[in-house]
Amino acid sequence: MQYKAVKLVKRPEVRITPDVFEVVSLETPALEAGQVLLRQTHMSLDPAMKGWMSADRGSYIPPVELGSIMRSSGLAEVVESRNDAFPVGTRLMGMIGWTEYAVSDGKGLSKVPPGIPAEAVLCVLALPGVTAWKGFMDLARPKQGETLVVSGAAGSVGSIVGQLGKHVGMRVIGSAGSQDKRDWLTGELGFDAAIDYKSPDLLQELTAVTPDGVDVYFENTGGPIQFATYQRMNAHGRIVVCGMISDYNAEKLSPGPNWINIIRKRLTIRGYTMPDYWDELPDLSRKVGEYLLAGKLKYRAHTLQGLESAIEGINLLFTGGNTGKLLVAL
Repeated sequence: MQYKAVKLVKRPEVRITPDVFEVVSLETPALEAGQVLLRQTHMSLDPAMKGWMSADRGSYIPPVELGSIMRSSGLAEVVESRNDAFPVGTRLMGMIGWTEYAVSDGKGLSKVPPGIPAEAVLCVLALPGVTAWKGFMDLARPKQGETLVVSGAAGSVGSIVGQLGKHVGMRVIGSAGSQDKRDWLTGELGFDAAIDYKSPDLLQELTAVTPDGVDVYFENTGGPIQFATYQRMNAHGRIVVCGMISDYNAEKLSPGPNWINIIRKRLTIRGYTMPDYWDELPDLSRKVGEYLLAGKLKYRAHTLQGLESAIEGINLLFTGGNTGKLLVAL
């Protein structure tokens, strides 16, 4: 049986252009003992992919090799099995790649309980949820009564962080680039306020909604919101840096703020990436899953159709064009 896959054949420069990919037709191989054939049903598109495409070998994860299938996480169903641990019909999530089918021995993949919608799996139980939980609940050390600011708050990670902050009992402020996204944050998700990171009066607007300063800043984007929030940090505040999406497609990286405020306010700034915590993924997924099943976490998906839609669609992540967790339905 033939199936389609997308290989990375060129390193992107500033933007991810279609010519960095090649769509190929492959033949499903005969399975060996211990292997399963997966049919991927849904694929996740994430900002980190831009870094995975680069030639940088000093990053937290090796780059995708040219000529290899593009890396991504996804949800798949076992359609043929020579592994008793994964019978036909088992749903698995993990790193599968830009491909309709894949062969695996099951290592690095997690079973997904029946009955959970595919969108909920990739919007919450997969990387967004565990990334949000680890960075916020474990590294930011949130406390009831504190003020939290989340950049990229309408994104897959930021929206979960903000909701967790409300459950902790914090005042939660989000930044987002469109009125629709800001309305979703304050309306459906219960944020206390949402501001436009593109506003020419950003610092004044942030000051107005953080009268007691900021105790925790969860950084997804960089850019002007970073500078404004840095100036509002309270003594012993914590800044957790998950992403810098505003710089991923920039020709020149933004300069950082002066470090004097780190000393004056005794700030803790912590960068993190999830590959450092792979051994914790089952436990983190269980924790965030309990909140999901209890109805404490809401999500919004932006779903593209068909494998090849990822080639152009991935750029929605860097223009703000997606209106929720960006997925591809295969």
